[in-house]
Amino acid sequence: MVKLRIAVATDGKNGIDDAVSNVFGRAKTFTIVDVDDEKIISVKVLENPALSYSHGAGPIAIKTLIDDGVKVVIANELGIGASEILQQHNIIYIQEKPGTNAGAAIKNALRTQNKKS
Repeated sequence: MVKLRIAVATDGKNGIDDAVSNVFGRAKTFTIVDVDDEKIISVKVLENPALSYSHGAGPIAIKTLIDDGVKVVIANELGIGASEILQQHNIIYIQEKPGTNAGAAIKNALRTQNKKS
């Protein structure tokens, strides 16, 4: 059994029915799912506390996700600061096209991770 907490940078409050945001640090929300043996067992939507920051939004968003126990981040793209913090904390980053359904992005990420295992 593989247990994971995955965060998807999303555009709104519709959870896994939402769309992947075209930005990370200033994404409106993060859809956070707990996955157990490839099945989503819980979903929550977290408003991005860094949304209004003029600088450093990516690292602040990453810190929020780290504090929430996230192990995989799905987003369109990350800045250098956010990327480095993810690497330092051994958090996996999976790139996904903006506008992709968050639920589909999670399923794609799980398939990708299983191929690597």
